[in-house]
Amino acid sequence: MYQRDYILRMIEMMGDFIAAILKMLKKDQFPEVSRMIENAYFEFLKEDAAFFRGIPGENLTRELMEIHNYSHGHLEILGELFYAEAELGYHSGKLNESLGYYKKSKLLLEFLLQESDTYSLNKEARMAEIQKKILTLEGKS
Repeated sequence: MYQRDYILRMIEMMGDFIAAILKMLKKDQFPEVSRMIENAYFEFLKEDAAFFRGIPGENLTRELMEIHNYSHGHLEILGELFYAEAELGYHSGKLNESLGYYKKSKLLLEFLLQESDTYSLNKEARMAEIQKKILTLEGKS
């Protein structure tokens, strides 16, 4: 029970974190955003960002859940961190990098939507937003 409450608080905090990141991106504060994201990986998931970045998309959910014992809550947080990285790349002109992060975020979100017993308007809206960005970026490639 304590573990679940902790994860739910982390997810709520992640929402506030993403909102702050998006505001900073509008002000072109890219180095600050990059540092915040780097720190957030360890703060929220207790691993360095490079650990998660190095896992190929096709192995992401299986490896994190089966090998490293991450929960759905952890995957939701990671999906948001990948989304933040994608937004940073998008706003700073690193479009190929951004596309990769959007795709990983989408993979995690699809998995979570598939596994969930409840409907989430927020997750559905985020999925639509990510899909739109992916289509836009693939059209620019």
